[in-house]
Amino acid sequence: MPCLLLHGDSNIGKTQIIAKFRREHPDEFDERRGVEVRPIISMQMPPTPDQHRFYSALLFELGAPHNAAASLAVLERLARDLLRRMTPSMLIVDEVHHLLAGTYREQRAALNLLKFLANDLRASIVLVGTDDAVIALQSDTQMVSRFTPFEIPRWRESDAFRRLLSAFERILPLRRPSDLARREIVQYVLAASEGLTGEVSRILNGAAELAIRDGNESINLHHLEQVTYLAVH
Repeated sequence: MPCLLLHGDSNIGKTQIIAKFRREHPDEFDERRGVEVRPIISMQMPPTPDQHRFYSALLFELGAPHNAAASLAVLERLARDLLRRMTPSMLIVDEVHHLLAGTYREQRAALNLLKFLANDLRASIVLVGTDDAVIALQSDTQMVSRFTPFEIPRWRESDAFRRLLSAFERILPLRRPSDLARREIVQYVLAASEGLTGEVSRILNGAAELAIRDGNESINLHHLEQVTYLAVH
């Protein structure tokens, strides 16, 4: 199965991408088998790459009651049994750059765990993290060859970025149109966010809140400038 390493700047909006992908692939209930089918399972790599904490975090995401103090073998067996029942087609592990927080032995053990899951599940594994995630995988030649790196670039002025702003406008709780795709707004948001999706989201949500508070119900350049000013003062 294909495996992917998704990486980029720390505030590029990777977590938002994962959340959107999960919403587009909701869980289903298989009435015939009486089990929940989860096409996409996502979790975070623990702050330190400990196998015991990894399986405990995975079981938590699966909604499985378990004793966190149980042995590694027990947690692993329970997690594998549940994963086989849920038949995921993809496992997403976010914050994979946390691997670098462990010792060399811990990093190797965590990487072996990921390889094992990829083979055991026969599902696609997507690792997500900052650019340090690339460094974390380079210690294992098999991981480097198995995972295709894909860097999430910063936004630039383009039709795609204007479509992004228009998409934000459709979901913001404002009563009047803001025309966020107009040139002055595009250029300001792009400069203020430095092209980072997470910053774009923060700026627009902050501007929307200001527009609601002052009764304008529409984002203008002044609202965006206020958000930027408040962020640095």
